[in-house]
Amino acid sequence: MAAVLTSPFMASPARPSGLGDVLRHPGVWRAGSASRADLRTQPTGNIALDARLPGGGLPLGALTEILVDHDGIGELELVMPALAAMTRARRRVAMIAPPYIPYAPALAAAGVDLDHVVRIDAGTADSHWSAEQCLRAGCCAAVLHWLPQVDYRQLRRLQLAAESSDALAILFRPLHAQEQSSPAALRLRVSSSSSGTCVDILKCRGDFGTTRREPIALRA
Repeated sequence: MAAVLTSPFMASPARPSGLGDVLRHPGVWRAGSASRADLRTQPTGNIALDARLPGGGLPLGALTEILVDHDGIGELELVMPALAAMTRARRRVAMIAPPYIPYAPALAAAGVDLDHVVRIDAGTADSHWSAEQCLRAGCCAAVLHWLPQVDYRQLRRLQLAAESSDALAILFRPLHAQEQSSPAALRLRVSSSSSGTCVDILKCRGDFGTTRREPIALRA
């Protein structure tokens, strides 16, 4: 039987020799490093917002957070055109742990095909698991998840699950969560004032310098 000999002088696999080598590694993401052609997006239908988002819409295969100061101020308007397009294409949309029962007539009026909408009621822990499984299974074109409390580890798991899919992954969180770190590719803040409802882009992966600080009008 032949013996396999090893030597301490045999060459070892090359390792990054400096910061430049590390940054060139394909597994390392840098702001602005992606090209527009690499981005997979779903338009929101809001022309002003889409114009500021890389690729012209919400990212697919990545986590998007929508932060709101209270429910029902128009946050669903950001995703309703996308849900309508997906369900009309006979693709499934999952709504996980919404704070209120979705109003079917309003969804239908927005063009959403209710036959392809699934609502999952669950507690915080179970809803997190459900969202992760829906994303990893690849059975949904969009997963909308309302999650008042979550830690960074759970957010990271959701982000990784989103990356394993081609789905629109939306996480609704309270406004105070903007002070917390998040691995989400996109973070939007929806707020209301006497002049109406507006959207601010808090974080945007690969923004190419297109985002600005001014809020975007959502509802007058």
